[in-house]
Amino acid sequence: MPHHHDLDIRARRLLRTLIAQYLADGEPVGSRTLSRSSGLDVSPATIRNIMADLEEAGLVASPHTSAGRIPTPRGLRLFVDSLIELQPVPRDEMVRLQRELPPGPTTVRDLVGNASVLLSAMTHFAGVVTVPRQTDFPLRHIDFVPLPDARVLVILVFSDNQVQNRVIQLVKPLDGRELEQAANYINEHFVGLRVDDIRAHLLRELREASSELHQLLSSAVELAAASFAPQGEDVLVSGQTNLMAYSELADLDRLRELFEAFQQKNELLQLMEVCAKAPGVRLFIGEESGFAALDGCSVVTASYGAQGRLLGAVGVIGPTRMAYQRVIPVVQATAGLLSEALNRAATAL
Repeated sequence: MPHHHDLDIRARRLLRTLIAQYLADGEPVGSRTLSRSSGLDVSPATIRNIMADLEEAGLVASPHTSAGRIPTPRGLRLFVDSLIELQPVPRDEMVRLQRELPPGPTTVRDLVGNASVLLSAMTHFAGVVTVPRQTDFPLRHIDFVPLPDARVLVILVFSDNQVQNRVIQLVKPLDGRELEQAANYINEHFVGLRVDDIRAHLLRELREASSELHQLLSSAVELAAASFAPQGEDVLVSGQTNLMAYSELADLDRLRELFEAFQQKNELLQLMEVCAKAPGVRLFIGEESGFAALDGCSVVTASYGAQGRLLGAVGVIGPTRMAYQRVIPVVQATAGLLSEALNRAATAL
């Protein structure tokens, strides 16, 4: 792929001007418009020659119905990586984000869901966010309630205020007294730890336990192993119908494929998991995402976290013709404020 250093100053100026014009109105840009808008003192013939070179490099293309040119995904990638001038988030939008992303007495799922809704409203695209694994949050309290047929109702309360009820199946039944002893032991020794750490501590203590503690710890380990089994991850999508307003995505077959991807979530979750594992902003233009349903879209995400741990990613999905210079800072600011809210919530516990 050509690098911006491979282009001379005039070619970079014209490419930036063409892309900015195209992103603004969605129409192919002709040489006459470029001559007026670029500020370059060159002849229309020179502009046409430069455009021909950019087209040969795969950075712009000529639609069959127009004499003008539009940027290709490769041209958009070069623009975003090298030529874009990011705009600061307007003060009123920052105030809105700060006001509507409070830590408050709410669950993390509600908080990240709110971030997705906000991004959708502010960009008019689809907002997406991964919900952190519950195992990323410390345990606050656990209770076990006996059920028939060696089953147990597990009540888990996490530090993010999330309460989960799970029914687990044991190999052999435990009576109410054994369940109470196991819950008391976990609550006394392991509250404030994440479930993976609790499981590791219990296994280590079981290996080192004296005979009188062995039975209690064996029950606690069995209950913990079943209670803390990983749950399926989730991704929340808001404002999908916004995408119906863009002519680039208006084809019914394309929309059907895109909405099915939102509904099934598998591919979208895979993509967002990749974004969540690396700090900072990630951007996929068109086929860069690797998923056919998103070929006509751009995905802009930023990771968020708390207490030094990456927990997920938040972002938007929209047409490739989006105002990247505005959208990228909004996504980045939302991720930053979401991280701040999660940190404040963790500190308050």
